[in-house]
Amino acid sequence: MGRIKHYLPLKKLFPVIIVLITLSLIGIIYIQYNWLRIMLADRQEEFSWKVVSGVIDASQQLVQQKGTLPSLRSYRSRPGFRFPSEQLQTELMKPSGVAQKFSEFEVAEKLRQAFNTQGLPKLNFEFAIINTTLERYEMKTRNYEQMLAENKADSSRNLEAYYPLQPASGSDWENLSPDEELSVIVPNIKRIVLQQMRWMIIGAIFFTLMIIAAFYVTIYALLRQKKLSEIKNDFINNMTHEFKTPLATISLAVDALKNEKVKNDATKMEYFRDIIKEENKRMNKHVETILQAAVMDRQEITLDKRPMHVHDLIEEIVDNHQLQLEEKQGAAECYLNAKADQVEADPVHFRNLISNLVDNAIKYSKDNLLIKIYTQSTNKSIQIRVEDNGIGMNKETVKRIFEKFYRAHTGNLHNVKGFGLGLSYVKAMVDAHGGRIKVESTLGKGSVFTLDFPLLKVKEAKHAAADSHHHS
Repeated sequence: MGRIKHYLPLKKLFPVIIVLITLSLIGIIYIQYNWLRIMLADRQEEFSWKVVSGVIDASQQLVQQKGTLPSLRSYRSRPGFRFPSEQLQTELMKPSGVAQKFSEFEVAEKLRQAFNTQGLPKLNFEFAIINTTLERYEMKTRNYEQMLAENKADSSRNLEAYYPLQPASGSDWENLSPDEELSVIVPNIKRIVLQQMRWMIIGAIFFTLMIIAAFYVTIYALLRQKKLSEIKNDFINNMTHEFKTPLATISLAVDALKNEKVKNDATKMEYFRDIIKEENKRMNKHVETILQAAVMDRQEITLDKRPMHVHDLIEEIVDNHQLQLEEKQGAAECYLNAKADQVEADPVHFRNLISNLVDNAIKYSKDNLLIKIYTQSTNKSIQIRVEDNGIGMNKETVKRIFEKFYRAHTGNLHNVKGFGLGLSYVKAMVDAHGGRIKVESTLGKGSVFTLDFPLLKVKEAKHAAADSHHHS
């Protein structure tokens, strides 16, 4: 024998799924954040190393290219030449500094070339050549001091790199060269690194959002599934009730027809036959409603549109509901004020959608029901307004009223029958006819359904009338 599998109900499983998904999402976001933070720190370190390497390379080139000692031979060959004093000789023999040998533009070019070699093209920087002995600037760019002040206020904002401009150790001019230092400041290093990482960050954010969206869709689908499960159970219960009642009535009528007294009474025979016929019609109507819902699902509705007068249709529908209104001790008033009332619509479906609204108003009614139907028109459209003083709806019900199988909770009102397909059908038919529908309702006071449909154009109306006359 096979084992019976027991599944955890969706109601109990749903909170577990939500918790697991939420924890997973928090974990992924946390890991992504830490990964980006560590990568940013690594990239900043790498960037700093490249800047320092560029400054060292440029400094060494400047030192190598600043030249040799000046020659004194030309002075000796001139007549009347007198050899300078020892102090003057020392001053004359002392090599000139980098700031005296190169212009600001030339130093900037050396730095730019060195940064390009390090893979940092178009890098913004400020620099200065500082005489460390005299503690003064031999050369500086316009914004260097401002950047230096900012760096003192916040050392993490800008990057400062410096390197001494001295000949190599062991050189003849090592002790003779002035003590100079090249200082370079690169502003906003974090912004530069973030700019370099922008596609990586955008990609990480994009895929994180994709995961969040996937989780949202999953949760939405689960909520939808939960709601559909509840609606399905409600629908099955309603359907069972709707079919059970006529079947029971038919069964009783059939049993009655077997009775000898009834067989001999033609009036009673006719009475019970009528009951069976009416209950059969009622069952067929329920089956047709369910089939219509299936057709709407497959979007296979084809409309046979013809010119129709809305006022004639409304009066006919109100007349057809008189019996139901009398049972509820209610009344219907029509205020048909539209100057033009001809539309192009499917006679069957258009009649059904208006009839469903009136039927719905009667179903969800209380004592002293009053239904008011208004019409008014503009140059292009006709507005139909169905107003009742029934039990009304809350905001949640108004939002969901056009959902298939959804039925408003009626509190202590237990006589409301149906599958919850009427208003979803109405919405589908309004859309199919190019119209619009709006609902306003107040709980305990009643509801108002407002419909707008495009009017049949004058030329089309004349053409339709001519065709009708021609066929007749």
